[in-house]
Amino acid sequence: MSESQIHVEHKASPMKLEVMGVYDWPIWRKEASTFPWNYSQQETCYILRGKFIVTPEGGEPQTFGRGDLITFPAGMNCTWEILEDVEKHYDFQ
Repeated sequence: MSESQIHVEHKASPMKLEVMGVYDWPIWRKEASTFPWNYSQQETCYILRGKFIVTPEGGEPQTFGRGDLITFPAGMNCTWEILEDVEKHYDFQ
């Protein structure tokens, strides 16, 4: 995975989520808003609800939503634009 590459698996299988222990991860919630973000470490998250766009610095915007299993690379600077309130499980590596 390149330094600025966001990896997403749409509709990740329940078995994979269980093996990864996703449902034991903490939950993060955020209302509709736009803000800059820097990933100091790699984050994997599973979206429970909401819809948002992440635009990496110098990259193309990507839209995410319910059922997406996403890995954001360490060192990435980006802008989050939350269109519908987000609730996600997350884990930092």
